[in-house]
Amino acid sequence: MRSVRDTMRNRDTPVAINMAPLIDMVFLLLIFFVVTTSFVKETGIEVQRPVASTAVLQDQGSILVGVDENGGVFFDKKKIDIRSVRHHVEKALAEAPGSSVVLVADKRAQAGVLIMIMDGCRLAGATDISIATELADEDR
Repeated sequence: MRSVRDTMRNRDTPVAINMAPLIDMVFLLLIFFVVTTSFVKETGIEVQRPVASTAVLQDQGSILVGVDENGGVFFDKKKIDIRSVRHHVEKALAEAPGSSVVLVADKRAQAGVLIMIMDGCRLAGATDISIATELADEDR
């Protein structure tokens, strides 16, 4: 019977560590983290939100529609026509049923534009529509 010491002395090939299982494990972890990560959606414009002392924090699972001070409407980082808001919201609601719609409007945006957008969202089937605001300083 041969001992371990004799086997190690007579071995001609060097000892090597197989890296393939380690690389497979790293890729599996990478795929897991990419799949479970939630991405924050943005409207694609910077706006000055109006201040409200009754502002309430909402969940991130919302459909965002941006409105700039000139009445431009933005959805998914692209400027869209105000008449196509209904189509875009319908499509987003089909992908994520039950989502709420948040209007991220500049504080100088016209109320008529906001009403037209809210009307388009309601016609698309959205039931929970809100306007994004900043929390007042005394409430922070």
